Amino acid sequence: MDSHIDQERVERYVSGKWDDEIVPQLVEYIRIPNKSPMFDADWEAHGHMEDAVTLMTDWARAQAIPGMQLEVVRLDGRTPLVFIEIPASSGAAGAAADPGDAADGEDCVLLYGHLDKQPEMTGWDDDLGPWTPVLRDGRLYGRGGADDGYAIYGSLTAILALHEQGLPHARCVVLIEACEESGSYDLPAYVDHLAARIGRPSLVVCLDSGCGNYDQLWCTTSLRGLTGGNLSVSVLDEGVHSGDASGVVPSSFRLLRQLLSRVEDEDSGRILLDGLHDVIPVERREQAARCAEVLGTAVYDKFPLLDGMTPMVPADATDDDALTELVLNRTWRPALSVTGVDGMPSLASAGNVLRPGTAVKLSLRLPPTVDGHSAGELLQQALQRDPPNGARVSLVLEKAATGWNAPALSRWLSDAIDAASQACFGKPAMYMGEGGSIPFMGMLGEKFPGAQFMITGVLGPHSNAHGPNEFLHVEMGKRVTACVAHVLLAHRQASDRGDTRGVAVAADSGTRHGDHGCC
Repeated sequence: MDSHIDQERVERYVSGKWDDEIVPQLVEYIRIPNKSPMFDADWEAHGHMEDAVTLMTDWARAQAIPGMQLEVVRLDGRTPLVFIEIPASSGAAGAAADPGDAADGEDCVLLYGHLDKQPEMTGWDDDLGPWTPVLRDGRLYGRGGADDGYAIYGSLTAILALHEQGLPHARCVVLIEACEESGSYDLPAYVDHLAARIGRPSLVVCLDSGCGNYDQLWCTTSLRGLTGGNLSVSVLDEGVHSGDASGVVPSSFRLLRQLLSRVEDEDSGRILLDGLHDVIPVERREQAARCAEVLGTAVYDKFPLLDGMTPMVPADATDDDALTELVLNRTWRPALSVTGVDGMPSLASAGNVLRPGTAVKLSLRLPPTVDGHSAGELLQQALQRDPPNGARVSLVLEKAATGWNAPALSRWLSDAIDAASQACFGKPAMYMGEGGSIPFMGMLGEKFPGAQFMITGVLGPHSNAHGPNEFLHVEMGKRVTACVAHVLLAHRQASDRGDTRGVAVAADSGTRHGDHGCC
């Protein structure tokens, strides 16, 4: 692959594009508080989503990609979607190839990202903020730059880097959605609406994932699913004097704590419902062990733990296995988080009152192969049955997303990813599951069972996506972009040999998405 690409030239082109255009664009993007619909019910009236769409599409339309067509697709009642079609390039100074060059007239590379953001979150440093871009020491701080504002810029720049060298690529389709942080509930409607124009992807490139370090290319082998919602426990019609009622009226907080103990072991954090677990494939255990070996204590010390805090190593894990078990904890085991609370006054205004009720928001991460809807029903049943002391208990489910387990990598893609990492980083590529969720991946796996997946990203140590002091590692963004250019070229070469079509035929003949380990 590398005999056909000038590495110094691609690095110089990509770096210049990032420095001159992409970083300034992301600075403006970070200023826009375009929170996902789940966190801004009036997103349409506020206009921030539209501002982000305009910023990105104005830049995209100015790029000199022959034959590129860009449309902002709008379905009634849904967030907008940026849809870009780029014809196959013959490689002659970036000239567009004849449509017949695409396999069966449908083959394409699908490049995916999103432009909506998580809410502000507290705890930002005094000189930083979610909507205040700060470029310092090669890191661009602010909400959304790495998750996932850079995706459209990185995708198109990778294509442009090939054009700049007169190198070919297959037909490309770029999808940038606007409700990923709310569970991508609008995306299936758009994929169905655009099915004929999308075609049949033989490769999906997603730039919305993480990396274990900033020293090599990381590809995601699995993503956890997600379910959860609002759990409320009510015991009174109104608050009463705690001295008068405590000891007679049960505390709503104690009853809520009691209910959560049905789901989670409060000592270890292990989830107690068997239906929320699944068998971890041997390949994934082996990959976790390799990641633990490469990362060492960075498996846990990438997080801002307080002095003296220890990670959630299983009690029966040996010292040799501890880091591997932590990798598996965040990628293949369920875990419960309480991410919000209602019914409790602030400490400054809390009186001697036994409160009428307590409500919390539950976020339950699931193994990649556990069905999200079934898991939500199981959680609901466990929490709502036999309410303690006859309290009024309800769990209103808000989200249910099944995770994703990558299909087997074909040889051409495995070789291409490793060669790209060696060329751009000087180190081999690494493969690891991620603890987060990208609902789009599971949906694509079902709709396009023959597709290969390159899921990667720039969310590495301390980048703190969704939290305070989130940042984009600019050099990592440049190198990942260059790696995508390498893989796009390799895909075209494999397509010309018929390798990508062979994968699709095998999948259509009975290979189910997720049946095999990745690499």
